[in-house]
Amino acid sequence: MDYLGKDIPKLGFGLMRLPMLGKEVDIEQTKTMVDQFLAAGFTYFDTAYGYIGGKSEEAVKTALVDRYPREKFQLATKLPAWAGAKNAEEARQMFYTSLRRTGAGYFDFYLLHNCGGDRTKAFDDYGMWDFVLEQRAKGLIRHVGFSMHDKPEALDEILTLHPEMEFVQLQINYADWDSPTVQSGKCFEVAKKHGKPVIIMEPVKGGLLANPPESVAEVLRKGNPDASFASWALRYAASLDHVITVLSGMSNVEQMTDNLATMSAFRPLEPSERQVIAKAKEAFDQIPGIPCTGCRYCTKGCPQEIAIPDIFDAMNRRLIFGSLDIAKHGYMWATQGGSAASDCIECGQCESVCPQHIGIISELKRVAATLE
Repeated sequence: MDYLGKDIPKLGFGLMRLPMLGKEVDIEQTKTMVDQFLAAGFTYFDTAYGYIGGKSEEAVKTALVDRYPREKFQLATKLPAWAGAKNAEEARQMFYTSLRRTGAGYFDFYLLHNCGGDRTKAFDDYGMWDFVLEQRAKGLIRHVGFSMHDKPEALDEILTLHPEMEFVQLQINYADWDSPTVQSGKCFEVAKKHGKPVIIMEPVKGGLLANPPESVAEVLRKGNPDASFASWALRYAASLDHVITVLSGMSNVEQMTDNLATMSAFRPLEPSERQVIAKAKEAFDQIPGIPCTGCRYCTKGCPQEIAIPDIFDAMNRRLIFGSLDIAKHGYMWATQGGSAASDCIECGQCESVCPQHIGIISELKRVAATLE
């Protein structure tokens, strides 16, 4: 079945984690990675207004736009109206800033960045849904969509209100597919219900699946001792249907080389390989973490309005994957504009309604001591 982006090669270059020299992008290594990517037949590049403080979009101009014909690649960027814009004019100016930084002339795919939660309100208040359609009519945007990290109900609501959006970008990987907090699988099904193709982000879960816990790694090694851990994650994502491309945030030439080796000769997962992934998921489930199912009963009466399930999801990145930096990054997002774990007043309301009987108060103290 035809769909938007069907013919785009299924590996996209995510430009959020570019190689750095101190505080500056390592442009020469980035050029090498761009050259390898295009030479292997891949064409989709993904950046955003806020990546590396705007330096990602500037690197796009230097490493890609100034060096290759515009028709040889697709370029996507994103607009975060909720990130500091005080009015509609400032939000719209982000679009023109991205055009200037990249020098691209137009964007093949343009996204309203990270919809969901309180962030969607900024796009509504500033009229950004209509604004991107106006830019599409002018030829400055080819295709309009949005990205989000939220629940399937929120995705369903946005796609119902905005059927004019042509695609959606979602966090999808095998560790999060059945996750009660991320709910990748359910979000994917909502996109399919609305007939929207999907760009997949975080297929390797921010790099965590490239270095999984040993119990998971053992399962994957038995499945194929010659396959990298990252290749399992990329192939899982790329094997889904109605996918425009799968973004990999590659940070060095070695990662680029590994991903190209996997995706240049891409083949969907075989049934036997799907069984390996299922066993890997089971191994993840056996690793002790905070057993939160994301039901959110705890948040409904919380006087401090603490996003407890989201905070616990961030903490599990530390407990399950052992990554403090990625856990702290997740915690930053979970508490952005809201209460911290340390804001808990120990009223006990949350514990009284938790179906999993989690010691939420003590867990929040552990989170505060670890991630704040």
